[in-house]
Amino acid sequence: MKPKRLFFIDIIRAFAILMMLQGHFIDTLLATSFRDVNSISFSVWSYFRGITAPTFFTISGLIFTYLLLKAKERGEEKLRMKKGIVRGLFLIFIGYLLRIPFLRWLQGSFNSYFLIVDVLQCIGLSLILIILLYYLSAKKTLLFSLITLTLGFIIFLTEPLYRTLNLENLPILLNNYISKVNGSVFTIIPWLGYVAFGAFLATIFDKNLMKDHFKKIIIFLFIFFGIILIFYSSYLLCLLYKLTDIQLFLDSASYNYLFTRLGNVFLYFAFFYALEEYLKFPLILKIGQKTLSIYVIHFIIIYGSFTGIGLKHIIGKNLSPIQAIIGAILFLTTVCFISFYYVRTNAFIYDNLRKFFDKLKGN
Repeated sequence: MKPKRLFFIDIIRAFAILMMLQGHFIDTLLATSFRDVNSISFSVWSYFRGITAPTFFTISGLIFTYLLLKAKERGEEKLRMKKGIVRGLFLIFIGYLLRIPFLRWLQGSFNSYFLIVDVLQCIGLSLILIILLYYLSAKKTLLFSLITLTLGFIIFLTEPLYRTLNLENLPILLNNYISKVNGSVFTIIPWLGYVAFGAFLATIFDKNLMKDHFKKIIIFLFIFFGIILIFYSSYLLCLLYKLTDIQLFLDSASYNYLFTRLGNVFLYFAFFYALEEYLKFPLILKIGQKTLSIYVIHFIIIYGSFTGIGLKHIIGKNLSPIQAIIGAILFLTTVCFISFYYVRTNAFIYDNLRKFFDKLKGN
């Protein structure tokens, strides 16, 4: 029986990328005077904006691992693993490329700022690490499932131990994946944790998708564990502290944003999976399938990749809320339009990269 396609994955990716576009636009251009944390509207916007990155990382782990497990059923897992490594390296490359100030370099001005780590590098490295874990688990799905679940939990729980970590003796290229002291926006920990949880979810879908009532059960579980993580995870961590007297549990409970955000992600999953049949519009699915090109285009327009001239420099933080909302809508429309009609598919680049690696292997 042909496996059922998970349309809700593309739907969630589309939602997440649109949330990211409006979030970056408004955060970059909204005037400082309107950023009132006591304002209900601004607080609500900030809260939901904070769910975007966890959603993106989790769904990335889910879709990649799900495709890997399906490739295993067809006897094509080696090819899928190779594609995954190429994709991971490609994302890392694009992440650095977007930060290179070519005009400044041409003027003889150099610094190490382009080495900071952002979302693409973290997702790319995370996918490579997921492949490594899959290989080390001897490609056994159950063992891999337990490893990714445990890894995600440990990364989230131990966040207080590496929150301010800075390995100055490491080369800046490597240190930027661990520490934010040099300006990195994302670091591999804790964000690998969300990818690991996504990989774990993929093993659940792979094993049970075709079973009767699975969709109803998984939606219920998403809601149940989502609520538990949002409202009770801190309490449970404090309870573990009282039972074990291990300080780490209390420290984790005191600044518990990772488990809480994962709960938000689960509720997103429940909502979009439940409404999957009503949201399978071609436009939405296409947006979900073009997330990389959309990300690259938006980055160039807002932050001025390559040229150093973007909306950030032209407009700055000067927009009123109404101007920011209208501008965000126009920005979303423009970026998606360019992505749909003027950007060549990434398959061309991936194919040539794979050929390049094959030649290296042949030598």
